Formats: sequence, structure tokens, C-alpha cells
Amino acid sequence: MQRNVGTITRGLRCPIIRQGDDLAAIIVDSVLAASQSENFDLRDKDIVGITESIVARAQGNYANIDAIAADVRSQLGGETIGVIFPILSRNRFSTTLKGIARSAKKVVLMLSYPSDEVGNRLLDFDQIDAAGINPYQDTLSLDQYRDLFGENKHEFTGVDYVDFYKGIIEAEGCEAEIVFDNHPQTILKYTKNVLTCDIHSYQRTLRILKENGAERAIGLADVLAKSVDGSGYNERFGLLGSNKSDEDTVKLFPHDCQDFVEGVQAKLLEVTGKRIEVMVYGDGAFKDPQGHIWELADPVVSPAFTSGLVGTPNEVKLKYLADNDFKDLSGEALQAAIKERITNKDADLVGDMAAQGTTPRQLTDLIGSLCDLTSGSGDKGTPIVYIQGYFDNYTE
Repeated sequence: MQRNVGTITRGLRCPIIRQGDDLAAIIVDSVLAASQSENFDLRDKDIVGITESIVARAQGNYANIDAIAADVRSQLGGETIGVIFPILSRNRFSTTLKGIARSAKKVVLMLSYPSDEVGNRLLDFDQIDAAGINPYQDTLSLDQYRDLFGENKHEFTGVDYVDFYKGIIEAEGCEAEIVFDNHPQTILKYTKNVLTCDIHSYQRTLRILKENGAERAIGLADVLAKSVDGSGYNERFGLLGSNKSDEDTVKLFPHDCQDFVEGVQAKLLEVTGKRIEVMVYGDGAFKDPQGHIWELADPVVSPAFTSGLVGTPNEVKLKYLADNDFKDLSGEALQAAIKERITNKDADLVGDMAAQGTTPRQLTDLIGSLCDLTSGSGDKGTPIVYIQGYFDNYTE
């Protein structure tokens, strides 16, 4: 009988994870328990997604603001530092900013405008147009910003991030100066020691800073790239992907994940006889049309995944085939023709008109986004996502 259901995504509940827990065993047990309670069979090419937060929690990958301060001070000297292009997020940056401010005597905080890197808006373009400001040319001081635009609270959080970040810096006994500009080299007018906090463009930003005379320039990926006095760390991403644990502690993006996902896959194969793909996922990559946020505040969607998740989709567009190649067919003849076309499709459809409109993204970015939307970030209590039928097509 033909299956009448394609991809199925299930959020799985598991115990609350604590540092030192055998997370691999918990995941396998949770998958087996869900399959029994919900009466579904496990199959080859199913996918288990595990949210990065429980992996980092099991690892105990935490650091306090004193560790952040010590590392930033050792790299930037502890006097006046420029902190540029942070995203506007209490969860993602407020605790980190505390540690940065504790490391220095003065922080010149340079904010991009009208929005941050991931779409959180300080302003909208209508405000900028009305003020006659060119965000790709004009540098604004805090006084100029207030004179032109007044107080601007985030649409969803109700926070004026300019005032909020200034207050965090000053609460650490550090002088704060706020600047608004979109060019990395502008900060060098204020200080030659710079920490760039952008997530996806920081390597370009560092190159520009160094080409324009920065004496010491680092990114968040360089902070806590190794342990400081026993703190957590991430050798690849440093503080990128970290978020607030409490007022004085951050949870870092998990480290050394590849052995973990391969270990979970091996345990599932041993117990079930099925080769199930496994990935760790963080933020998905998608844009909110209302708030204009495109979500991806982690450096990558997935820091580790098994080999079956490498690559991009290789699919033909059914509506294209129905409207073009087989426009004169209908019913069973149309179904048969489309199935034959899928069965005999090329291994690489790049350039094939029948593939246009399919999503040209990495499998892990697509699947990780599906996982993130399924588990959410609130109180659903489903940090494990089980996906079936993702690699199915119309012939199966």
C-alpha cells in the first residue's frame, strides 16, 4: 500500500538534563519510550535532533563574567576598548556585556543601525528617511541619536536597548560612550583595541579593522576559546552561540559534539538495528515577517551531525513537471510519469529547470530549522526531535 503521509516530526520529552548526565543513554531511552508509547516503528534514515542547550548543560559548559573579563582584559589590555556590532538581546548579550565591561576602564559601544545583524531594530527606515540620515554614511553620537529619534523600545521586548546596554556598562564601574555607525573602521577613531561582536560577518570585520590600523582586534569567537581558570569554553566558537544562564553566568555553545552524535548513532544502531542520523541543533535560520528577525543568533544551525546529513536536497519540483513536461497527462498516467522522472533523476540537478524553486540550502540548516520550530525555546519540554520520512519522495 502506498504511504499517504510524508515527513512526520515529533517533539520528544525527556528528563531535565543536569551536568554529568549520560545524555546519549537518555536520548536512546527517550526515543525508544516514545516509539512504544506512540506506536511508531523506527526506520533507517530517520533523524534525531538534539537541542544544543541540553548538550552544553550535560557538558557543564558554563562560564561566569569574571572568566569573560579576565580573557578580554588579557587580550585587549584593560583600558579603553571598542565593542562593536552586538545583537540586541538580553538573553544573548547582556551577561556577556557585563563581563566585557568588567575588563575595561571605558567601553565605546558602537551599534549598527537601523537594525542589528539578525534583524532586531533600533529604528525603522521610515524614521531614518524622515530624519534625512544615511545609515551607510553617517555616524551618530548618543545625543544626536536621542535628538533625532528619542526613545525607541523593541517591538516585542519593550526594552530600549541603547539605555539598557549603557546601564550594564556603567553598573560595572566602567565609563560608557555610545556611537551609531555601520563601518567597522569608525571605531578606530576612538580606540585601537576592539572586540567585534558580530556573529556571521566577524572575520570580514576583523580583516577591515586590521587593515585600517587596529592594534588589537578580536571577535567573540576568540573569547573563551579555551578554559579560563576551569571555565567552560568552545574551541571553535568561543562566546558565539552563548546565552544567559543567570545574571552572572553564560552557557556556551557545546564543544566536541562530533564524537557525541556518532556515539548516539552507534547506540541506536546497536539497540534498534536501524541507521538513524543524529544532529545537534541550535537556532533555525528563518525570518519573522512581523519583527523582521531572521533568528540565527548561533554561529551555525548545527555544530555536529552524522554523515548522512551532509549535502543539499536534490529534488525535482512536482508542480513544474505537472505544468510543463507532463502538462498533457492526468490521473494515473501523470502519476506514473512523475514517479519515473523522480526515479531516474540525475544525481546532481544543478541547472536543471525541473529543480528550480527547490530550496538550495544545506540539509542541516533545513532540518535544524524544522527541529527548532518543533521544540521551540519555551516550556514545551521537548529538547529531542524525531523526524521520519524527510528523505522520502513521491515514489515511496
